[in-house]
Amino acid sequence: MKSREEIQDIAIQVIADEKKAVSGLEKQIDNGFYEAVETIFSTSGRVIITGIGKSANIAAKMVSTFNSTGTPALFMHAADAMHGDLGMIRPDDVVVCISKSGNTPEIKVLMPLIKSFGNPLIAIVGNTDSFLAREADIVLGTEVESEAAPLRLAPTCSTTAQLVMGDALAMALVACRDFTHRDFARCHPGGALGKQLYMRVSDLYTQNERPLVSPDASIRDTILEMTCRRLGCTVVADSDGSIRGIVTDGDLRRMLKANSSVDQLTAADIMSPNPKRILYNRYAEEALHMMQANSITQLVVVDENDAYLGVLHLHDILREGIE
Repeated sequence: MKSREEIQDIAIQVIADEKKAVSGLEKQIDNGFYEAVETIFSTSGRVIITGIGKSANIAAKMVSTFNSTGTPALFMHAADAMHGDLGMIRPDDVVVCISKSGNTPEIKVLMPLIKSFGNPLIAIVGNTDSFLAREADIVLGTEVESEAAPLRLAPTCSTTAQLVMGDALAMALVACRDFTHRDFARCHPGGALGKQLYMRVSDLYTQNERPLVSPDASIRDTILEMTCRRLGCTVVADSDGSIRGIVTDGDLRRMLKANSSVDQLTAADIMSPNPKRILYNRYAEEALHMMQANSITQLVVVDENDAYLGVLHLHDILREGIE
């Protein structure tokens, strides 16, 4: 077993090697990259991404990234392609082949078959003087000086370069498509990320009570309403529904500090006027930002006519994992 220091040195060296490999990609971004983005952006079909060995793993990751950012893609393993998976390629599809050497037997057998279909062929290849590079219509170079230490044999720097080139393609396509956060949400409806992007105020406030008192309500009735509704506040509104203000726990504390006797006070005397409002159909993420910006924990939910609908609490948002 190596010492702690030796193990840490190996990790630092691997990171340095892969960092160097990624930096070297900048010199390999040329007109071919633009042509690749233009070809994929212009197609009405899908992107079929293929590879063999570790490059196949990178291809599968690229497919996932493309699909989640608005570019329909399918993974085709180069070995399985020879046993029926070539059938997934349609006339309007673009094929992307990933390989370090560009000269593996599977690639040499597969490329002429794909070329015979007439589909555009993009190569992401570490050897731009390879069979794959010569067969491809567009070549994206991912050449690296060497793999990571200590062996410099296992695919490390080369697969990192492939991965980064794939991400660069995906993000360029995102920009071309004007792909928005909401578009992203439609592809990621599950988990905290999806909730953050698509959950609306109306999905949350309806689970709460609807605290409400009139402006002339006594302090006792105001406190009882706040206690019963368990939101730490109550809205103050006129008989016609017009919102006058809000009474929060903080208002009660300020009232007790400022008054020796509260028997004659009403909700209107202690309320905070013009409370922060949010439309019921706004995104929960927007509500959270509004609370954070104003250092508050509740928002009054209203409709388009400013009619009082309910109260949204900070805990309602955090409970859903939205941060």
